[in-house]
Amino acid sequence: QSIQLFRMLEYIKGIATELTPTYAVIEVNSIGYLVNISLASFEEIQRSSGELKVLLHEVIREDAHLLYGFIKAEEREMFRLLIGVSGVGPGTALLILSSIPVTDLQAVITSGDHSRLKNVKGIGVKTAQRIIVDLKDKIKPTDATLSLQSDASSPYSEVYEEALAALTALGFVRQQSQKVLKRIFDADPAIKVETAIKKALSMM
Repeated sequence: QSIQLFRMLEYIKGIATELTPTYAVIEVNSIGYLVNISLASFEEIQRSSGELKVLLHEVIREDAHLLYGFIKAEEREMFRLLIGVSGVGPGTALLILSSIPVTDLQAVITSGDHSRLKNVKGIGVKTAQRIIVDLKDKIKPTDATLSLQSDASSPYSEVYEEALAALTALGFVRQQSQKVLKRIFDADPAIKVETAIKKALSMM
């Protein structure tokens, strides 16, 4: 069981000393905090320089003290709505947010389109329907959009390895991930890492 403390830690400001598509290490006063993040927050952090303000959601379990971080308030709000649904834990909520941008997810829920939700790893038909039923009346769509572009460019091998590491960290079988990524990179060798991961998630 976990105890969800919504207001104990609100945010931290610091420097990202380590960054992957699934977590970041934020250094504050010589202490590094490991913060679990979604692809959207990864992209925002990747584009930034200097000190960051990371909004937090804290989960304290008997065996772990976990931090989940978000650059945008609407993403944290959606995360909190998702984990309030029976059967949706923090890891699953982050995977949903990594697979579907917040504004798209709002539209999916308000329109009752459970088919896109059930394509996310670990989300079956019943869970997808439960998310829509539980959240449909709680969603307030906004005009805010998340930029999915990255100015960073990397050699093919580095991008491929980073995408592969992210997929395996999200629980996908390495061999299956390699096959899917090969198809993606063969079609577009210059693809950005976050775009490759999103495409892979939709093809799994």
